[in-house]
Amino acid sequence: MRGTEPLHPGQCGLCAHFGEGHPNATLASLVQKKEALVNLLCECGHMKHAALHLKVTPISGCDGFEPAAQA
Repeated sequence: MRGTEPLHPGQCGLCAHFGEGHPNATLASLVQKKEALVNLLCECGHMKHAALHLKVTPISGCDGFEPAAQA
């Protein structure tokens, strides 16, 4: 089993809403390296999903994707 997966535009790991409200160095490195640990889960902060407290992986995706700011 691989430890990391590459991230592509449109996936949650590169979205501004991934882990929104809980920024940390791990989330910032996703955008820089464009790869993430396969077992990483974060809450989606998109306003349409926030009330659901969805936990998503970095390789997940949805129609609410907004690119994260480059660190």
